[in-house]
Parts: sequence; C-alpha cells; structure tokens
Amino acid sequence: MVNSKITGTGTFIPSIKKENKDFLNEDFLNNDGSSFSSENKVIIEKFKAITGIDERRYAKPEYTTSDLAFFAAEKAIADAGINPEELDYIILAHNFGDVKEGTVQGDMLPSLATRVKYRLQIENPNCVAYDILFGCPGWVEGVIQAQAFIKAGIAKKCLVIGAETLSRVVDKHDRDSMIYSDGAGACIVEKTSASDSGILAHASQTWAKEEAYFLFFGPSYKQAKTKDTRYIKMYGRKIYEFAITNVPKAMKSAVDKSGIAIEDIKKIFIHQANEKMDEAIIKRFYRLYKKPVPKDVMPMSIHKLGNSSVATVPTLLDLVLKGQIENQEVNKGDVVLLASVGAGMNINAIVYQF
Repeated sequence: MVNSKITGTGTFIPSIKKENKDFLNEDFLNNDGSSFSSENKVIIEKFKAITGIDERRYAKPEYTTSDLAFFAAEKAIADAGINPEELDYIILAHNFGDVKEGTVQGDMLPSLATRVKYRLQIENPNCVAYDILFGCPGWVEGVIQAQAFIKAGIAKKCLVIGAETLSRVVDKHDRDSMIYSDGAGACIVEKTSASDSGILAHASQTWAKEEAYFLFFGPSYKQAKTKDTRYIKMYGRKIYEFAITNVPKAMKSAVDKSGIAIEDIKKIFIHQANEKMDEAIIKRFYRLYKKPVPKDVMPMSIHKLGNSSVATVPTLLDLVLKGQIENQEVNKGDVVLLASVGAGMNINAIVYQF
C-alpha cells in the first residue's frame, strides 16, 4: 500500500510585531467612505472580542512572499533530513505573488515556486515547481496534490509551502485590515508503505455560485485614493455564515471516508481566520456526531500571529509539533484533522495519523 507522510515541517514567523493599539490612530471608514460613529478604541475592542487577535506579524520591507517561503522551506527540508535534489515537486500556495514594499503590483513571473527552487539551488530539472492559487486552503490542497502524485507513482518526495504577505495588499482605511498578517509554513510529504500513519482521507470543495466573490479585490474606502489600486476585501458576515454551515460538513466527509471514529480525533488544526468562527465550526462539527467538543482539541495561534492565509495551518502544525504552544502536543499514533476555508469559496480537510 502506497501512502503519504509528512516527514518534516518548518515555519517562518516575521519579526515585525503590530499590536492592536498600533491601529488607534488609523482613519477607518465605512465602505461608502463615511466615518464610523465609534472611536477606534471601541472598534478595536469589538474586533478583539470577535477575532481573538491581539497582535499580528508583518514581514520586513526587504522580504517578499517568496523569501518567506524559502526560509520556511529550508527549515522543513532540514527537519526531514533530506537532500533538496531528491524533491520531485515544489508546490507553493499563495494568492498575491511577490508584492514589494511600497508597490501595488503582484509579481508572479517566474512563479514563486520557481524562485524557491532557485534559492535552494536545486539543479535537478525533474524537480517540478509550480504555484497553486486556492485561497486560504491552498497549503492543505497542496498536500492533497502531493499525495495524489505519490499515489500515482510519479513522486516520492514533495515540498509543500504556504506563504503570504497580506500586509502589502490591505486597505488601511478598512477595519478588516487588522485581521491580516504575513508568514510562511512548509512541509515535506514523502512516500511511505506504512499503513498506520500518513494521510488517511481528504475532502475538497469549491462553492462558486453566490459564494464566488465573498472575497475579492476592491478600491480603498478612502474615496480620494486612486480607483485603479485594489485591495483585499471581504463580506465578513457572508463568509462567517458560509463557513459555519459548510465547513463542518466537509470535515465530516473526510472523517467518514477515513473510517476513524470521531472520538479518536486528537487535534483539529483549522485555518486561523477568526476565533469565534473557528469555535462555531468546531461546535457544529461535533454536533453532527452528537458529541461534545473535547478539551484542548483545537490549538490556536491567531491571538499572536493573526490570519496569514495559506500559512496559518502549516505554521500552527509546526508550532505544536515543536512544542511551542502551551498545553498542546501531538504524539505517535495520534489522528488529527487539518481543515481550511477561504476565497473561492474553497473548503478542504485532511485526516492524518502520526
């Protein structure tokens, strides 16, 4: 039996820390350009109560998304103890390319995966490098694709990276800008013959009828700014309602395919989008099995790291595996669930046994 196993993980957490209090003097506006009736202090307090975010990390001006991806990739390769020349695929999930500090264009030529391969100085031309654009679930989908290559017999070792510098594409006049952050996470996925570990099952979905433009690029709320410059925008309430309704069902689909009992799921590594939303998703997921939510089943990193899109799940996984989140650990034999939701609207989940 051919299966796929994560043999190494790595993370790059940017050093620039931006706390909630750093937004006190921002000029937040409604989407029609009008001013809020509430003071920024009240806006920030409500934001913290809903999202759970205290602070987030931003990349240094000299770093781009592909730089962060490279730093995380180096750590994952070292953790797995492999030679980069042995890699068959480099799959890099992002959404906006390399956006340099002070610019408004995303640069994706060459692909960011190719840039990482170049930085790793891999000479092997059979190491195929490509990008994946799948919203926030991009890294999870990259792991699913790596497994498909391995099961098809065309790969033995894959590097999967999720990296983003969302601080470069936010509208500072939009209070939702406080959600977003920068970061990168990576893993090595390898072929294994072990039947008691690795990827047990997965599920992926794209909802693209009414849901397609819940996340989109739009102009600044500051009407005086140029209309030609676009920023990441979202319909937060619609995303929340979509996520709490559909993500639990997709997670259940993956678990049911795996044959694993719900009681045997030790941890759920879910996209760090919004603490209240994640808590609601988990409650509804366990409600589908008529079970209570187990204590400490959902590790969280959003409080200090914010929402770094494709980087949140691999970063969270690496931090727990390395013992860097209090009261959270994963042991040999533990079954975990990786899940994400984001632009598309896309949803995916992986049932994985260590």
